Amino acid sequence: MEDNLALVTGASSGIGLQLAKELANRGYDLVISSAGERLSAAAEEMRSNGHQVVEVNADLATRKGVDQLWAQVQSLGRPVDIACINAGVGVGGLFSETDLDAELNMVELNCVGTVQLAKLVVRHMKELNAGKILFTASIAGEMVAPREAVYAATKAFVLSFAHSLRYELKETGITVTALQPGPTDTDFFHRAGMDDTEVGQKGKSESEPKDVARQGINALLAGKDHVYAASFKTKLEGALANVMPGTLKAAMHEKMAKPSSEK
Repeated sequence: MEDNLALVTGASSGIGLQLAKELANRGYDLVISSAGERLSAAAEEMRSNGHQVVEVNADLATRKGVDQLWAQVQSLGRPVDIACINAGVGVGGLFSETDLDAELNMVELNCVGTVQLAKLVVRHMKELNAGKILFTASIAGEMVAPREAVYAATKAFVLSFAHSLRYELKETGITVTALQPGPTDTDFFHRAGMDDTEVGQKGKSESEPKDVARQGINALLAGKDHVYAASFKTKLEGALANVMPGTLKAAMHEKMAKPSSEK
């Protein structure tokens, strides 16, 4: 397995970092990508354990950034066995009050960048008739999500895309899995401007990123279509998502995402 190669985006922290570590622990060489200063430290940590790690600092919210990443992958001259398309951000708040540029950047990263990279990955894997793709969606993709309206919509897009792509590829050697975490103990809520919310203060303690990553990679390697990860509450919410009335889902999410200063 030491010859196998995995690509992980959004790998400098949080769930992406743990996905990369999980794959490294299972013997995969890595190409990891993110934008920012933390990527080098993450790469060095994994290299210190004897793994081959190629780091690509690129902004995947841009066409140029995705092309830059893929050029680095191609330069290795190796088949990509696993691709974890995980990079994403969130924006919290009432849609009438949130920053439009921040939300459009989120759409570019969560949706446009995901589609662009997936196109390159799928065409690469189809030539080999082999490969496994993991998309990080969210339980929010099945929720009515006031105060995270655009974020939840981007994750609904990713979830639908993953399910549809899986069906298109069902007669090939390529599998597609959607990872659907709930609130997880990462810096996601801080970056989304949601520190002063119930989910930002308490909800994220429901799941540890390493548990989410482990369950995600297990589902990927087993060829499953999706997995709710990692807490029991997230799995229960996922099971109820399609039978719970939209107004009830909206009220639940509003309570979690509303700043405590407004309660």
